[in-house]
Amino acid sequence: CRSVVPFLHCYIISFSQAEDRVCLQMGDPENPQLSKDGDIILGGIFSFHRSWINRRDTYMHKPLPLQCISLNFRGFQYAQAMLFAIDEINNSSDLLPGITLGCKIYDSCGSIARGVRASLALINSQETTFKLSDKCTKPAQVQAIMGESSSSPNMAAATVIGPFHIPLISHFATCACLSDKNKYPSFLRTIPSDHYQSRALAQLVKYFGWTWVGAVRSNDDYGNNGMATVIETAEELGICVEYSVAVFRTDPMIKILQIIDIIKSSTSKVIVTFLSPGDLNVLLQEFSQHNLTGYQWVGSEGWIFDSHTAAMDVHHILDGAVGLSIPKAHVTGMKEYILDVKQLNSSSKELFREFWEALFDCKFENSASTTTENQRECSGHEDLAGVKNTFTDMSLMPIFYNIYKEVYAVAHALHDILSCNNTCNKTAQLDPFTILHHIKRIRFKTKEGDEVYFNENGDPPAKYEIINWQPTENGNVEFVPVGLYDASLPADRQLTLTNRTLVWAQNSEQVPVSVCSEKCPPGTRKVLQKGKPVCCYDCLRCADGEISNSTDSISCVRCHSEFWSNERRDACIKKKEEFLSYEEMMGALLTAASLLGTCLTAVVMFIFFRYRRTPIVRANNSELSFLLLFSLTLCFLCSLTFIGRPSGWSCMLRHTAFGITFVLCISCVLGKTMVVLMAFRATLPGSNVMKWFGPAQQRLSVLGFTLIQVFICLLWLTISPPFPFKNIKDFKDRIILECALGSAVGFWAVLGYIGLLAIMLIFCAVWVTFIPAYVSSPGKFSVAVEIFAILSSGFGLLICIFIPKCYIILLKPERNTKRNLMGKEAPTH
Repeated sequence: CRSVVPFLHCYIISFSQAEDRVCLQMGDPENPQLSKDGDIILGGIFSFHRSWINRRDTYMHKPLPLQCISLNFRGFQYAQAMLFAIDEINNSSDLLPGITLGCKIYDSCGSIARGVRASLALINSQETTFKLSDKCTKPAQVQAIMGESSSSPNMAAATVIGPFHIPLISHFATCACLSDKNKYPSFLRTIPSDHYQSRALAQLVKYFGWTWVGAVRSNDDYGNNGMATVIETAEELGICVEYSVAVFRTDPMIKILQIIDIIKSSTSKVIVTFLSPGDLNVLLQEFSQHNLTGYQWVGSEGWIFDSHTAAMDVHHILDGAVGLSIPKAHVTGMKEYILDVKQLNSSSKELFREFWEALFDCKFENSASTTTENQRECSGHEDLAGVKNTFTDMSLMPIFYNIYKEVYAVAHALHDILSCNNTCNKTAQLDPFTILHHIKRIRFKTKEGDEVYFNENGDPPAKYEIINWQPTENGNVEFVPVGLYDASLPADRQLTLTNRTLVWAQNSEQVPVSVCSEKCPPGTRKVLQKGKPVCCYDCLRCADGEISNSTDSISCVRCHSEFWSNERRDACIKKKEEFLSYEEMMGALLTAASLLGTCLTAVVMFIFFRYRRTPIVRANNSELSFLLLFSLTLCFLCSLTFIGRPSGWSCMLRHTAFGITFVLCISCVLGKTMVVLMAFRATLPGSNVMKWFGPAQQRLSVLGFTLIQVFICLLWLTISPPFPFKNIKDFKDRIILECALGSAVGFWAVLGYIGLLAIMLIFCAVWVTFIPAYVSSPGKFSVAVEIFAILSSGFGLLICIFIPKCYIILLKPERNTKRNLMGKEAPTH
């Protein structure tokens, strides 16, 4: 498009000093399409047309004026809403009494350049010539301008008129960028900023669990800025955007098809849009031709409650869409006023004829527009009754209400400036800066009870309805409110949905699923897929001993040292405590063996006591035999201290008691062995060795050997005694309850002393075998190995020393004689 801005060029008409130089305006003057006289004039810029014809300039002649095409009924509705507010104020005795408001309304045709030209025309006079001697600083033609619907045209206009402080108020420009008062100091609006809508859309997507979405936006300031905030907020909420594409209604077909291909090849099923209706309609046509259905649409307020868009969606591609809209509104008398098209007679003749022909689908005689076959002729007296089109559709009443509030905001500011009470001060000089300052500070309620005010950025409070497109039985679409979003509430209460049933894409009652990866269940953790967004991940099972008890956990938590993960890895359970107990098979068998050894020892002791006077008992020091049997009994019994749950006393008793009693056993065996050795030496002539190893010396040797072990055990218990210990290192899934040695030196000293005294082969074999078996056995099996060594030693002593003697005493009594023991009795045949 061409940027056509009115400039003034000075031509010297006369060189006479008496004559003034005259400046002529270059280009054609801009005249309003609608006007209304009044004491104070307000400006309006609306798009009565959607587009224009592009011409290629040859630069050989003056460019022709922009030719607008494609009539836009919405622009006429906006103009009617402005006229309604002006007439209501003029007929009011409470607001601006004695002052009438007028207006000049221009058609921008959807062109940014034409909108800027209209803005300049509104603040300048309509004079085409003026003398340089005239005063240049004149009051602005209008005191405020009701701006366009889109953001980009308002940004351009606000940039141009901002330095003059002319208030520019928009009813539908939502770009958050317009809140920047450094760039747009005179801009205000009666619709919330996209700063809130963008965040609300992202929260809405998060609410329904969609983490993998596509994004489509209008390629203008409205779409680009709005979608940028949506994506930024979505990423903060853990939502990933698979693709983000921009479209504009004038884009070539090849670009539209590229966008279609991107959407077709995507895996996301939700499309978040920040589109104007015109841009969306271009996409809808291609969607229907390529049979692209089944997508869940999420829309901004730009199209989500636009009935024209719904009518264009003949293939029901948008059915089930959800999005944000301005809350419903009702203004008494506005609908009837808008539908009274006679008000538009003040428009230019060409524009009114074009509007009338499009509204009633007829043609005036000698009409310049193309006539279709069988099209009826316009009479100029047609009635709107029965006509259904965009002009008769009142779904944008909230936007009409915004225009109504704009006009009233200016009126209240003027009311204060002119000090109106019963009358107004008509002589007061109106200054744009003062008007702008008062508009920013006004706070009033409309006749419908809604409060109107602006914050420091010139924005109203942000409230939205959540709309769901629900198809009806007759094939139309109903915009059903299903929730609210109020940015003034705390973050956790801003978004609320009612209990109404929502309809989703393809009339489904189930919420669509749109994720790159399914949620990771408890017991797993997310691992990002290489080179893909954070929403694309694999679910890995937690390792042993780790859990995750929430969905989509990013890490697994290790259980406490005394706990272990369950099979599902979603809870920590207390580890099984393991020790050698009496109830298990191995513990019961060892207990039985211990008791059996005790009983056998007791039987042998009884037999020896019963036959204590027989030669075989009296031989080889019967006193040591009874002491040995007593110590064996203690050895068998002390093995029981190794079975059962370890306690402080059992840990200190098990090793020390066994060490002392077993040393006592070996001391007795050594004593008896020394007696035998000395007896053989005593047979030598002249030997008196037996007097040095009599009963007294035997007792002292046993006592001495035993006291050394007692001393070692006392040192061990004093310095670092054994204690109950929970072993969590050897096994991951269970706790071994065992007795820690306390001092390893003490333990091996006790064991080493036993080994030093174990001179018999059976004991050497047992205890040499015990050491590697004890060290290598895990958990309770090390205790079992120790018990087995004790019992083996005990049974070895019992069997090797006493069982043969019991055999003779009980079964071969005839051999239990002194002569037989001395070997002097002849053998019997």
